[in-house]
Amino acid sequence: MKRFIALAAMFFTLLASGQTLTPEIIKQVQQSFDRDAASTSAIQNILTTTADIKGASLNHSNEGAVDHLFKYKAPVSGITDQQRSGRCWLFTSTNQIRPLVMKKYNLSEFKFSNNYCYFWDIFEKANLFLENVIATADRDFADRAVVTYFKAPVADGGVWNLFYNIVEKYGIVPEGVMPETANSNNTGQMLSIISERLRKAGYEIREAAASPAKGKKALAQRADNVFALKMAALKDVYRVLALCLGEPPAEFTWRYQTKDGKIESLSTTPLEFWKAVRPANFGADSYVMIMNDPTREYYKRYEIENYRNTYEGLNWVYVNLPNEDIKAAALASLKDGEPMYASCDVGKQANRATGVLDVNNYDYGKLLGIDLKMDKKARILTRQSGSSHAMLLIACDTDENDVPTKWQFENSWGPTAGHNGYLTFTDEWFDEYMFRIVINIKYLDSKAVNAFHSEPVKLPVWDYMF
Repeated sequence: MKRFIALAAMFFTLLASGQTLTPEIIKQVQQSFDRDAASTSAIQNILTTTADIKGASLNHSNEGAVDHLFKYKAPVSGITDQQRSGRCWLFTSTNQIRPLVMKKYNLSEFKFSNNYCYFWDIFEKANLFLENVIATADRDFADRAVVTYFKAPVADGGVWNLFYNIVEKYGIVPEGVMPETANSNNTGQMLSIISERLRKAGYEIREAAASPAKGKKALAQRADNVFALKMAALKDVYRVLALCLGEPPAEFTWRYQTKDGKIESLSTTPLEFWKAVRPANFGADSYVMIMNDPTREYYKRYEIENYRNTYEGLNWVYVNLPNEDIKAAALASLKDGEPMYASCDVGKQANRATGVLDVNNYDYGKLLGIDLKMDKKARILTRQSGSSHAMLLIACDTDENDVPTKWQFENSWGPTAGHNGYLTFTDEWFDEYMFRIVINIKYLDSKAVNAFHSEPVKLPVWDYMF
């Protein structure tokens, strides 16, 4: 045993010693490039005249192999467009509920105001950032949590629990009550300015918290100073949001036209409106996020520290399950006509022109003569793959044995993206690049339900998956 440990130590010492690129190594690498092969010249001619490596890698024999027809499809209500913003999680969450509202009020079309929810989401995230700064003010700036907080004080990305936190606290309104603006559709500059203001406040709060204070009176004064800095920052954030997005209403009157042509009017508040349109059993106990992460143990519940927007709200919590269990639950939900919030690594093997996601769409390795194969676990751990986009899972097609062959998303990139705004993906693509869905607990088996009710394993805010 001692000899094995010694050999292992020697091996890693040799690895750690490093090696420069010597002329001999460079020559060996250069000789591996076969300049005389006919394919080398042809591929080089292509790739030196076009930067579209993806287009050159397209597997044309796979074109038309996947159609957009489905046995099981949940009701849909039209394609939305998040434009140049990271609000996919918000659009997906509201899109899931839209058909219910249309049915309730006898409407031919309807949209929620994502701008209203977005305003409160960013404002709450600003408060959470400042509270996190205060809670970690005694730590070094190089602390991993501190680095994570200051790296992105606010962002418009998120997951389903953020939607839940916002609507349960602030309610929701129809789109016409608080329409989209130029800055809700293109959020980059506004968020950059808000983040800059918050970093300034965060630095000032840390400086104030570190100032000398002896005695109760001095400590109380220091606490007052920290609170004053926080409040000043929040007032500025609110001002920027109100100027860029409009100020959210405390109450409103909504006029709408039914399918029968009748003009109706409803005067209410955002919270009361949410209570009126809130789906039955909507809640953190009845809707469960399930996820496929092969880097961690299955049938376990996990919670990501501080992944929320409201200070008092729910963190991101999920149950890790094998893909087979997720597919069975998702299919049961679709057979009942209930679509699901879902998220995936949408950019991988995606043919945006046809709206098809298939593991056989592109073969970069064959074009370039290199091996790119990794399994899902390796891609996650090396940061090659991770969930990048949320959409509504609305359909599934099955074979003669009712086994899934392909699925479909309702996207929020407008009607010209993909197949009339929808994306169809094969069952094999599901295995490799689907990550999580939010589903009614009634569709889960007892093993998954028991895992959901277990004590969660806590994961840090800087975890590699999030």
